[in-house]
Amino acid sequence: MSGQPETLEFQAEARQLLQLMVHSIYSNKDIFLRELISNASDALDKLRLESLVNKELLVDASDLHITIEVDKQERTLTVRDNGIGMSRDEVVTLIGTIAKSGTAELLRKMRETKDAASQDLIGQFGVGFYASFMVADKVTLVTHRAGESGATRWESTGEGTYEISSVDDAPQGTAVTLYLKPEDAEDHLFDYAADWKIKEIVKRYSDFIAWPIRMDNERTDAEGVTTREIETLNSMKALWARPRDEVKDDEYKEFYRHISHDWSDPLEIVHMKAEGTFEYEALLFIPSHAPFDLFMREGKRGVQLYVKRVFIMDDCEELMPEYLRFVKGVVDAQDLSLNVSREILQQDRQIQLMRRRLVRKVLSTVKDLLTSNPEGYHTFWTQFGRAVKEGLLNDHENQKAILDIASFASTHDGGKDTTLAEYVARMKDGQQSVYYMTGESRPTLENSPHLEAFRAKGYEVLLLTDPIDEMWVESVPEYDGKRLQSIAKGQVDLDTEDEKKDAEPQREQQKKDFAALLSWMGTALRDSVKEVRLSSRLTTSPACIVGDAQDVTPTLEKMYRAMGQEVPQVKRILEVNPAHPLVTGLREAHERGTDGDDGALAETAELLYGMALLAEGGELGDPARFTRLLADRLARTL
Repeated sequence: MSGQPETLEFQAEARQLLQLMVHSIYSNKDIFLRELISNASDALDKLRLESLVNKELLVDASDLHITIEVDKQERTLTVRDNGIGMSRDEVVTLIGTIAKSGTAELLRKMRETKDAASQDLIGQFGVGFYASFMVADKVTLVTHRAGESGATRWESTGEGTYEISSVDDAPQGTAVTLYLKPEDAEDHLFDYAADWKIKEIVKRYSDFIAWPIRMDNERTDAEGVTTREIETLNSMKALWARPRDEVKDDEYKEFYRHISHDWSDPLEIVHMKAEGTFEYEALLFIPSHAPFDLFMREGKRGVQLYVKRVFIMDDCEELMPEYLRFVKGVVDAQDLSLNVSREILQQDRQIQLMRRRLVRKVLSTVKDLLTSNPEGYHTFWTQFGRAVKEGLLNDHENQKAILDIASFASTHDGGKDTTLAEYVARMKDGQQSVYYMTGESRPTLENSPHLEAFRAKGYEVLLLTDPIDEMWVESVPEYDGKRLQSIAKGQVDLDTEDEKKDAEPQREQQKKDFAALLSWMGTALRDSVKEVRLSSRLTTSPACIVGDAQDVTPTLEKMYRAMGQEVPQVKRILEVNPAHPLVTGLREAHERGTDGDDGALAETAELLYGMALLAEGGELGDPARFTRLLADRLARTL
């Protein structure tokens, strides 16, 4: 027996939303089923809790579940649960009026947006139950609240009104029946009466719902005999919700493959749970190799956001910074709305707090790997080090933690990288700086004239060859109280106080002896260098080129230009070795001042500058002229 239906109007904003839902274009209509299953799961959770708290509530909670029923002939889809159900007043309140899910804000934004219909609103602003009208011409809801005698039937075509009536014989729980629209590929409207499509949606969005999601399947065997059987569509295996000691390694590996589409085993597993004012669980994986799109602009991050086991979004940028974009996994928050949007996530204080904790946990896991599994750490840094170093530029809060896990090539050991902590532990007595040099390749750096004095004195130098190294060293002034200093910039003085005192007379004499040559060379090479001076960093090479302490390096200058940024050309300093025969010979020739030799001496100075430029891996401004001058000089020696 049913009571006489009563026709009511939707609350004004809900009516506007329904019109928007029906007449706008969405790229992802599949989400309607996620919303209905989430509502059903909430109803089951509430019934379980109510049955524990209220002993007078006589309900059977032994087989709580969600059922999906399809009638292909009538083209209906029903999502049914045996949960808490709703009273008539609750139906009017929860469905007839606007939900507290950001919908009012949605409508405000739509009024401000001229091209509202082109916006992909689903997933940005949750609309819950209303999403059904994207795929259905009519929606019917029958609900029976646990502990009450009567039930309620609700029906609407989404045109602004709905009918509500009393029902006597409905089972406990809620059943939502959708009278499906015809399939329309152009409108991204699929055949939601198809078993494969339902299974696909459940697997993607609701696989880890705690309650079984069942569907009656029809199967035909090889002999043509048709049978029907109940199939559970979801795995219900939310590994992140189980204690780590209860999960087998094979289960973790299988789950990693499921979410990452990577057939290799993960390098490391990060399982964490936060309790208190803001609860969440996270199951993260560090892959064993870099994805092909790690350095592509369109590359995606790998962390999925769930809310109470309900899938919300892939590639959640707000949960993991870009330099950790290779981390895969799941974060399941308990206190977020299912209708959370990316815009809301960017402003959410709890999300920001969660992100900070996740980043710290990943970095600390890598640091543990460094000491407990050096081989695994080497794999990690080889695959992801370039990406991680990006964090030194934009994550100042974790800059020290990133430096702790970073490793670099070094002159200490030709075949092994070193961490900064290991470098500092090996520093010579009285050494105040961590010395480094940047360049395009290790062989080029190892053969650089800049290294000569450091090698002779036994000072270790870091050899930084990644393009990102050129940038982060400018923003990291020190490590563990030791200043980071480029050996290709500024003055270098490696002598002890006693050595300086002993060498002072010789240096003063050299300054006098070479003053005229240096002044003349500075004028002759004024288009290429801003200064010519004596070097304290050379032992065997005749000359090298260095920058002032604050100068942009040539490699960084080239990178900026490649990105379309115009930067002024920086003139550098030519340092000459006063003990090298070529330099002393040039001084003597200049002192003789033979008429007609100025041109030849200028060409020799030009060759000296060109050799210094080539020795550091630089590019000649006029290679043809350099080759011609060099050929002329060689011919004169024969």
